[in-house]
Amino acid sequence: MSIFRRRANNFTSTLPIGNGRLGASIWGTAIENITLNENSIWSGPFINRVNPNAYAALWPVRTLLAEGNISKGNDLTLDDMVGIPDSPQSYSALGALRLDFGHEEAWVQNYKRWLDLSTGVVGVEYGYKGVGFRREYVASYPDGVVGMRLSSSRAGGVDVVCELVRDRWVVGNTATVVDGHGVLALTANASDQADPIRFTAGARFVADGGRIVSNGTAVVVRGASTVDIFFDTETSYRYSSQAEWQAEITKKLDAASRAGYVAVKENAIADYSALSGRVDLNLGSSGSAGNLPTDTRLVNFRTDPDSDPELVSLMFNFGRHSLISSSRASESPALPANLQGLWNQDFDPAWGGRFTIDINLEMNYWPAEVTNLADTFSPFIDLMDIVKSRGLDVAESMYHCSNGGYVLHHNTDLWGDAAPVDNGTEWTMWPMGAAWLSANLIEHYRFTRDETILRARIWPLLQSAARFYYCYLFPFEGYYITGPSISPEAAFIIPGDMSIAGNEEGIDIAPTMDNSLLYELFQSVIETCEILKINTTDCTNATSYLAKIKPPQIGSSGRILEWRLDYEEADPGHRHMSPIFGLFPGYQLAPLVNETLAAAAKAFLDWRIAHGSGSTGWSRTWTMNLYARLLDGDQVWNHTQIYLQRFPSPNLWNTDSGPDTVFQIDGNFGFTSGIAEMLLQSYEKVHLLPALPTAVPKGHVFGLMTRGNFVVDMVWEGGVLSEANITSRSGSVLDIRVQGGVDFTVNGEGYTGPIGTNIGKVYTVVPV
Repeated sequence: MSIFRRRANNFTSTLPIGNGRLGASIWGTAIENITLNENSIWSGPFINRVNPNAYAALWPVRTLLAEGNISKGNDLTLDDMVGIPDSPQSYSALGALRLDFGHEEAWVQNYKRWLDLSTGVVGVEYGYKGVGFRREYVASYPDGVVGMRLSSSRAGGVDVVCELVRDRWVVGNTATVVDGHGVLALTANASDQADPIRFTAGARFVADGGRIVSNGTAVVVRGASTVDIFFDTETSYRYSSQAEWQAEITKKLDAASRAGYVAVKENAIADYSALSGRVDLNLGSSGSAGNLPTDTRLVNFRTDPDSDPELVSLMFNFGRHSLISSSRASESPALPANLQGLWNQDFDPAWGGRFTIDINLEMNYWPAEVTNLADTFSPFIDLMDIVKSRGLDVAESMYHCSNGGYVLHHNTDLWGDAAPVDNGTEWTMWPMGAAWLSANLIEHYRFTRDETILRARIWPLLQSAARFYYCYLFPFEGYYITGPSISPEAAFIIPGDMSIAGNEEGIDIAPTMDNSLLYELFQSVIETCEILKINTTDCTNATSYLAKIKPPQIGSSGRILEWRLDYEEADPGHRHMSPIFGLFPGYQLAPLVNETLAAAAKAFLDWRIAHGSGSTGWSRTWTMNLYARLLDGDQVWNHTQIYLQRFPSPNLWNTDSGPDTVFQIDGNFGFTSGIAEMLLQSYEKVHLLPALPTAVPKGHVFGLMTRGNFVVDMVWEGGVLSEANITSRSGSVLDIRVQGGVDFTVNGEGYTGPIGTNIGKVYTVVPV
């Protein structure tokens, strides 16, 4: 439960709910302002942005870079390969529902506002001139609406003026009374571009007692005991005509009004809690500190972090709440959580609120599988299907690859825009988006063991992603390599013999991350071919190309190299950990795979942190996951505490660099993943408590998932595992490791090696 004794004073202190498609951010002010979102309201239509000079520049750029003319290679890339215009469309705000109760802040007493992370319900209650008032908000996935109930302790005590508010590109905004119900309808364009996304927002008001009237722009309720509100928005993204989307709104609001608020709430809670309740985490008790308001706890944590371990669990649960609320398989195509998840009050949010592919979208889904929320992953695949269609065209026009392979650069939108985005040597030219997203796709199978989805949805995407690289890669010094490309979003100092010495540039050939992503992709293709018993050239190509991907290199410093040569870093403390992707979320550098490479990855991570990395919220949470994979629980906990001290906004949203800076959701998801990774890993074995911090000697976690589709419940005390129950869902082979390698029994017998399991059977692990 996240509790507040103050109303929100800015957007990042609101309380967010969502049903995957619709989002609402509740302020809880005397004049309530509910910020509303619908995930397909973006700024405009698809634009083909491919630079017509791109292919003609490709080989000249490669030649310049290979010959060591870094400066000219970077210049030509930006001159002739950047998209025109250089950015795709942006996520955009819907507007707000304004509820004016005629209450003055000065008379409000005993104020309380909360978000119940077990049910997904937000509430506001207070006293006003001797009368108690309560507001309740819920986002229902089953009913496709946001529901609200306004009530008072005195019969007939609710008076409220209700308006839908938006300050630009409004086509119509009306208020009427139909069959005794208040009706608001706001129709608008998402932007002033040609052929914009268009939408209608609708609200229905049902009062118990009193009367409802309209003044043309507002619904006015007087003397009601309760007022129930149902809200929906539909857009031209999913419907071909306004008549169709308005009919859908009417259908949903009619159904919700007939069912009533209580039924809508019950449906929403049953659906939400079936997901949220799958995992139970306890990292220790905070005592009275855990009963304080959340914003107070965050302030106190800055000076006394050890007094409130429950705040870590709260943030973990908030991450799961955010994923449940912003990523569900609703109307087709569903859209995944974007850079702000679902919640946005700006018409032009930071970084466009897009799907950023060089870490952010992938990080959004790191907790999906391990924290038992695989149900939230379907929108990710939906977007990839859209991207593939666009990426096939870009692969052909930019790179003359017409073999059925698709390309994606570092950013995309709801149309699947696949061309290079923005204009800068450190981020624009990175044709590796499909490779990284493919890693999320194969992980979904590894956790769920769902061969139907693997064959029908995931394999076509893996196959197409790999095909692009069969065409795109070129030979250099005995390897197949990429280029022009980058190490996201870093720069290096040009050496004296490679053009303008001392300048900072980011574009080269064969960055380490590219090689790591290709290693993971081709391994995934080979694995899928074996599982599905496919024997085609796609499979044999993956094997032959994998053999020619350059392995990770260790520099003279003992660190994993970031680029093909041991360049001096322009920013040693850069926020991205791209060169050690193979440590996490990949496996190539992981300790149970290669201790030498893991040590070099640790040296790189330590170096970055020593020079100031972890400077953004998402970067700090990536660090949590990396140290967890290195089996260093004390460092995981250290960075967990640093994160909570520096980055969350009052409502627990992740920020770019502190509570007063830009909100972006990825750090919330990375945090949840990092805590899970600290307690359970499964890339080689089902590894119980691989990185348990000394600061968490006692606790439990129930319901985490592993690769192989096992459910794990664990209890530990005195810093060691007491017992774990592992339930087999798919009958996979179970290979177990406990903490640092202690001996243990399984169902009373000494463990000697991997176990063949039966579906539904529980395997109890006890150390000896």
